[in-house]
Amino acid sequence: MENVEKRRTIRKYADKPVGDDLLRRLLEVAERTQTMGNMQLYSVVVTRDEEMKRRLAPAHFNQPMVTQAPVVLTVCADFNRTVRWAEQRKAVPGYDNFLSFLNAATDALLFTQTFCNLAEEEGLGICYLGTTLYMPEQLIDLLKLPRLVMPVATLTVGWPDECPGQTDRLPLDAIVHSEIYHDYSATDIDRYYTPKEQLAENRHFVEINHKETLAQIFTDIRYTRKDNEAMSCGLLKALRRQGFLD
Repeated sequence: MENVEKRRTIRKYADKPVGDDLLRRLLEVAERTQTMGNMQLYSVVVTRDEEMKRRLAPAHFNQPMVTQAPVVLTVCADFNRTVRWAEQRKAVPGYDNFLSFLNAATDALLFTQTFCNLAEEEGLGICYLGTTLYMPEQLIDLLKLPRLVMPVATLTVGWPDECPGQTDRLPLDAIVHSEIYHDYSATDIDRYYTPKEQLAENRHFVEINHKETLAQIFTDIRYTRKDNEAMSCGLLKALRRQGFLD
């Protein structure tokens, strides 16, 4: 629990390799995570090669940690392996659909989180890249992902070369609902978000971007409707290409 409480996103890494034995042990233990029907609907592509990391970087908006980290892990929702097993054992699979993608993506993300916890216990630093679903077809091509395999998460992994401050979190009452979902009143929103809005770094961010509120930073700059809709189209196209949508 202590490691989670002290978690920091690490984007700068020491010039020190992550040993093969350590990485293999972490991946092996992470296999004990929860999984739907004990099917383990995920695969992990390990990238160590410098040239391959340079080729992956544009799919992640050239964030520097992709090329600097000694290891990059791309975690994929994978029904390909299960389908091949079923067909080879005289079974008729029916996993080329959106529900199957969601099940496999859930498996993959559970595995990803377990790996993060284990790696941080060993003193490694992790950066979770939310860009994986932004331009998935680039990753599909680079990693040669077959039908029914879809990238859903990317981690950069290495020994930390920084100790950044922790990012803020909403109070627990903001996310926990007793018995049923209780919608948020204007008073609730003020109570939960005002402390975040009053942080010096967030007030500075609003000021330098010439906005009125922190919410406008998210809606007008960071996660815009235009970008969300464009990337949604790309994601749906990739899901069709990989066989999870008609």
